[in-house]
Amino acid sequence: MDGSIRTAMTTIFVTGLKVQAEIGVYRHEIGRVQPLVVDVELDVPTAGSHRLAETLNYETILSAARDIASQGHIELVETFAERLARACLADPRVTRARVRVEKPLALAPDAVGAGVEITLVRG
Repeated sequence: MDGSIRTAMTTIFVTGLKVQAEIGVYRHEIGRVQPLVVDVELDVPTAGSHRLAETLNYETILSAARDIASQGHIELVETFAERLARACLADPRVTRARVRVEKPLALAPDAVGAGVEITLVRG
């Protein structure tokens, strides 16, 4: 092993996570569930880990996204993204959380999707 390496970072990711959520500001979106497609990228100093207990299980990302969606109506995808990023940063090993939330029906049929990406870095 190279003795000059101090901290190796692992990026844990989940892409294309489908979540059903009550989200939106328009009248036709209130009380209605619609799909979100979520991508999450987390930096965790776990390089060299060989056991699940030593790293972050990506099932926790799925669980956090579903939990946020189950808490009731959210007006903005920005709010959903920030809540999910903060939930991921609740694990003290996570140093950076990048969350991208796409709302496929937002501009349908004129666009495949629209959304937001947020990055939170532990300071």
